[in-house]
Amino acid sequence: MINRCTVHALSAVPNKAKKRVEMAEKSYEEEHPTKAFGWAARDQSGVLSPFKFSRRSTGEKDVRFKVLFCGICHSDLHMAKNEWGTSTYPLVPGHEIVGEVTEVGSKVEKFKVGDKVGVGCMVGSCHSCGSCNNDLENYCPKMILTYSTKYHDGTTTYGGYSDSMVTDEHFVVRIPDNLPLDAAAPLLCAGITVYSPLRFFNLDKPGMHVGVVGLGGLGHVAVKFAKAMGVKVTVISTSPKKKQEALEHLGADSFLVSRDQDEMQAAMGTMDGVIDTVSAMHPILPLISLLKTQGKLVLVGAPEKPLELPVFPLIMGRKIVGGSCIGGMKETQEMIDFAAKNNITADIEVISMDYVNTAMERLSKTDVRYRFVIDIGNTMKI
Repeated sequence: MINRCTVHALSAVPNKAKKRVEMAEKSYEEEHPTKAFGWAARDQSGVLSPFKFSRRSTGEKDVRFKVLFCGICHSDLHMAKNEWGTSTYPLVPGHEIVGEVTEVGSKVEKFKVGDKVGVGCMVGSCHSCGSCNNDLENYCPKMILTYSTKYHDGTTTYGGYSDSMVTDEHFVVRIPDNLPLDAAAPLLCAGITVYSPLRFFNLDKPGMHVGVVGLGGLGHVAVKFAKAMGVKVTVISTSPKKKQEALEHLGADSFLVSRDQDEMQAAMGTMDGVIDTVSAMHPILPLISLLKTQGKLVLVGAPEKPLELPVFPLIMGRKIVGGSCIGGMKETQEMIDFAAKNNITADIEVISMDYVNTAMERLSKTDVRYRFVIDIGNTMKI
């Protein structure tokens, strides 16, 4: 039986829940001394909305900067929806962040107020392990991601869908003056993700033949970097519609439709390496078949389920299947400088902050050419 007391108790539940949320958000604002504002996902729906929080004071080795642009990586969508099971809410995404320095700590050596800078996928590491000692902070067991992980002080990291960042100078990249900030932002994730394996696996020599699987945010940048290195590039895609774009706009040398068995058969054994940027489930045997003897297939996409790996074709050709994850800070700066020297930028669609949820929906349908970039500086409003 429902009486007046029951109705009162039920009506009080949402008010109590609302009060708990208000108290929690108040703590986010008061956690650190400096007020900040961004957009955050509150749960696995992934829907982003305005969020008031705070940033730490500028430490002696910190660089504080006003965020001007932030790219939208597919990882942001995965994380906002907790599709990898590691998300912490509230979650402020964004790890392709560029802006202008507003304050530096007393012991900062590389940057000054007014410099154009960027922050990519990580903001911390242990600085003492073998990886860190070899400029491979990206493989440090204690690497701290730019958002949704715990920083050294135990607080949660928040990303670049926000008005400001404060980061240890070691994890800050200088953006050369000739690179437009909006189109340079995606290089801090997509760019280094494909640049690093081209260099490490020695697929950067003029005259070599490299395949690029997938012509999305990563793939289109991979084509640009490989061509700038003097490499012959073949784009491999499920969509014949991308052929003209790959050849005429991006400058690829050839194009293969991965579902066309005749085309794939004709290209067997012709490539020194293949960079696979696809994050969806897909067969890799056809890609291994494209490799020359001692060729290398490098996976940089992250499918949600394990891929099937046939061993026999590897044994018979002494072929290698490897992986690669972004790059260390030294290499990231090298990549940005290489991009500036060779006029390499991402192809982008600049959007306003309040369009972000629509952009996420479009991203889930691969309806973007090739990277969304949020104009934080002009459209982030409290």
